[in-house]
Amino acid sequence: MELELRFFATYREIAGEKTVFREWADGATVGDVLDDLAEEHPDMELFEDDGSIRDFITVMKNGKDVAHLEGRETDLADGDALSIFPPVAGG
Repeated sequence: MELELRFFATYREIAGEKTVFREWADGATVGDVLDDLAEEHPDMELFEDDGSIRDFITVMKNGKDVAHLEGRETDLADGDALSIFPPVAGG
C-alpha cells in the first residue's frame, strides 16, 4: 500500500523533504512506519525507552491524532496520510 508521509519543522529538515510517498506492506500500522523512520532517521527521536511514541510528538493519520485512535497499533490503509510534528516551543 502507498502512504503519504508529511514532515513538519525540524523533522522536515531531518527527512530532507516535506512530503514522501512510500510503499508499506498491507496491514502495516503506525508503529511499523515509525519504526522504519526511526531506523532511517535516528535524529527524529520518536520513541521513549519503552517503545511508546514520545508524548510531545504528534502523529496524525488523515488529520486525526493517533493518540486518540490506537496509538502505535493504529491500522493504515492504501492512500492514508501520516503527518509527523516534532515538539514545538515558544509562544
